[in-house]
Amino acid sequence: MATSYGCGFQATAVLNRALLWGAMAEQGEVHEKLEGHDTKEHKISFHEEDHHVKKESLLNGDQAVAVPLKKPVRIATLDVFRGLTVALMVLVDDAGGEWPRINHSPWNGCTLADLVMPFFLFIVGVAIALALKRIPDQVAATQKVVIRTLKLLFWGLLLQGGFSHAPDDLSYGVDMRKIRWCGILQRIAFGYLIVALVEIATTKSRSLELPKGHFGIFKLYKWHWACALAVVIIYHSVAYGLYVPDWHFIDSGHRFVVQCGVRGDIGPACNAVGHIDRTILGINHLYQSPEWTRTQSCDLDSPAEGDPPANAPAWCKAPFEPEGILSSISAILSCIIGIHYGHVLIHFKGHMKRVLHWTIPAAALLVLATILHFTHAIPLNKQLYSFSYVCFTAGAAGMIFSLLYVVIDIFGINQPTLIFQWMGLNAMFVFVMAASGIAAAFVNGWYWHDPSNNLVNWIKKHVFVNVWHSQRVGTLLYVLIAEILFWGLVSGILHWRGIYWKL
Repeated sequence: MATSYGCGFQATAVLNRALLWGAMAEQGEVHEKLEGHDTKEHKISFHEEDHHVKKESLLNGDQAVAVPLKKPVRIATLDVFRGLTVALMVLVDDAGGEWPRINHSPWNGCTLADLVMPFFLFIVGVAIALALKRIPDQVAATQKVVIRTLKLLFWGLLLQGGFSHAPDDLSYGVDMRKIRWCGILQRIAFGYLIVALVEIATTKSRSLELPKGHFGIFKLYKWHWACALAVVIIYHSVAYGLYVPDWHFIDSGHRFVVQCGVRGDIGPACNAVGHIDRTILGINHLYQSPEWTRTQSCDLDSPAEGDPPANAPAWCKAPFEPEGILSSISAILSCIIGIHYGHVLIHFKGHMKRVLHWTIPAAALLVLATILHFTHAIPLNKQLYSFSYVCFTAGAAGMIFSLLYVVIDIFGINQPTLIFQWMGLNAMFVFVMAASGIAAAFVNGWYWHDPSNNLVNWIKKHVFVNVWHSQRVGTLLYVLIAEILFWGLVSGILHWRGIYWKL
């Protein structure tokens, strides 16, 4: 590809910059910008498996000088972290029943399962910073963000709205009177939309140079932190100031009344988060099997699933939306912290500076969360997406991201994490096929005599559970080998063939 500078361009003109690499993380593209008296911008597509050196001929007097274009280095840490989070999701979803300590916390607290959602949002934030590093056209960028948001909402409703009953129930379809409007992908879509729009809207007001001082990067992106402050104020004003009246629900034809009449309650029955969802979404459109059914008030075997006590409160049978409206507003914070880590990656070129700007805030967030939780000021709570939960999970994500960066992108030790990297490159594919059970449902559709007598259950029982003579150990090994390892290898084959599923 040759770029011609018109006849009037002097041969002695100084080339200030040969090229600028644009955001490639999510788009698989590189922007090349050549500056002189005329400035032209070209878009160059690339594939990771393409090892050929591209060249740009620059007119230098009467001679064409070949300048090799160095292939941009993709930050493998982000792919590995994304794949690790998807794998963690599969693990806790399919093995959490047998290992309740890694399953979602029934109410206050934080387990492995409770890390999945904020990790996804953190990763989305990092990816936004890289994908929107250059915004030549704000309108076009906004259109792309809106379209991707709509795609996420569609898949969220399809997979978690009640239409798909995979993997155990072979039927499909949903009664629109009971469709679940919220879910994992819907929350990701909301966080992505808000943070991406802030990034696009503030791009022209930002200086190209990083302000001096230790807090220069925070000053440069002050509107992002203003948005974060607004989220904190709105969430806590509503969560602690909104009056929650008595409410009722119907279960098995019986009407149950839950007595509240309070403000600022953060227990399962009378919190403002649930009240807003019941009022706006409708109680029939909430998640029908909330984690609070495994609390000590509702379950004799808490945190495992067991029988309810004789004096269990009425709300134990009520629905609750863990990805509801107010909690999703709070979840924007996870995305904003993630985009900060992406901004650090862009503006600081030295490894040590990057790691310091990542680990120091992460440590501070972990300390703050620990203080808030153990002083009972604001307990860690995934269902409410409390501020302490935001701080703890964002701090944990920051530490893990930093550790992976040191190991993979600095020391180049990537062989042990290849499975996760492949899964991260095809995260949506693994989410749909494995985490949402679509592939297992397809296999289960070919059964013998009874739907439960299928190949998936046979492998799990005879290859894993019976061999180890333990339901718990067999289930864990089945998930690790037949699900995570299997889909990791499938993702590796797809990567080798250059096939990726992206929205």
